[in-house]
Amino acid sequence: MSAANEKVNATIEHGTVGRRAAGHPAAGAAARALGRFDSVRFLLVCAAGVLAAVGVAHTAAAGLVDPEIAIGFGALIAVGELARLTMPGNREVAPIGAAAALGYTLLLDMGDVPARHSALQVVAVLTVGMTAGALPHLAVGRPPKLDAMARRLFTGGLLALAYRPLADGLFGLTRGRGEGWWPPLGVMALLIALMVLADVVLAAVLRAERVRAAFRVVLRDELRSAAPLWSAVSASGILLALASHSMGMAALLVFAAPLLVTQVAFRKYAGIRATYLQTVRALARVTEVGGYVEPGHSHRVSRMAVAIGRELGMAEPELLELEYAALMHDIGQLSLRDPIPGGATVLTDRGQARRIAELGAEVIRQTGVLDRVAEAVRRQCDSCAEDPPQASRIIKAANAYDDLVGGSTDRVRAAAALDRIRLGAGDEYDPEIVEAMTRVIGRLVPARRG
Repeated sequence: MSAANEKVNATIEHGTVGRRAAGHPAAGAAARALGRFDSVRFLLVCAAGVLAAVGVAHTAAAGLVDPEIAIGFGALIAVGELARLTMPGNREVAPIGAAAALGYTLLLDMGDVPARHSALQVVAVLTVGMTAGALPHLAVGRPPKLDAMARRLFTGGLLALAYRPLADGLFGLTRGRGEGWWPPLGVMALLIALMVLADVVLAAVLRAERVRAAFRVVLRDELRSAAPLWSAVSASGILLALASHSMGMAALLVFAAPLLVTQVAFRKYAGIRATYLQTVRALARVTEVGGYVEPGHSHRVSRMAVAIGRELGMAEPELLELEYAALMHDIGQLSLRDPIPGGATVLTDRGQARRIAELGAEVIRQTGVLDRVAEAVRRQCDSCAEDPPQASRIIKAANAYDDLVGGSTDRVRAAAALDRIRLGAGDEYDPEIVEAMTRVIGRLVPARRG
């Protein structure tokens, strides 16, 4: 047995109780990373703040143009901000407010009367509407995500600055030369596409910093997440702007209803996803409450597995399944008559570990909707030669690491555990996953004091 193995085993034998009192080294560093006001976020908030201040100051000095229209659209933006929701991936969105902001930005006329408001007035209406909608949330202790709100304001302002100087010319095309709505529609679609691209890139930059993931992977996930929502919002915003030509202010009421229905559908979807995750987390806690594994073990393994998955470039849907599987990877231990000491399956024989995994997978299959998760749990003890799913290989490595280190913050112990896992690379553990885990731990563990 290597010196690293001996050191880890000795530490496990004498230091298991110490796990209960300490947090995982990754946890503290991750919390600090999440709480850090990073430079990109700071610059975004500052840019949005300056844009908002200039817009409000200019509008206050020049006077509000077409106040009835501005107040109507501003009220709908406020309602949208009030009804904002959090989508999977902890993404804050306000589809009603975004559609109303697009409608006001793209407005060419209101009942054949040309819209005369400037880009800075659009920014001012956006600022006041978003602030008014956020105030009730602040009053009950639910402040909006500052970076998400700043991003909505900043990208909306960029669209206004690009589009409003063209509005008079586009209105002339549709009226003076009788060329119909196709030229304005083309300009609207192009500028909205550029705005959505800017919004997605900003969201990806912020998220990549927050979750410590590769930018290309996060960008792909943001594009996949933004596509259905922005398609609905963009279509609604354009239709709202065009319908105002014949319907006047009544268009706001007519289009508010389908937008509300769409938002309810998104909210239900987000609620279902949140309920699934809460249920899985509660189920994972059963093994801890029953004394089969150390407190926090499932949560730590889940966080480590997701971090490794991100490092390897897994897509967000795959990461969600990986999180579910990692949370429930030890649920089969409930079948044991006598718990494994410390719940460390890495120290038990392969046959018993396989039985635990198979029993856990059978429990998960009873849900009827988590078959892929069940398969990942069932095959978590397979060797590399048996070609298990990537999620199973990640869980195996993350579980082994936490079984050996637990909640310890000792960097020497963490290094010894990695050395032991590396000894099994190529047979028990996937070398690529071991290297990815080493990089994840290397970023996080040195931030803690030994």
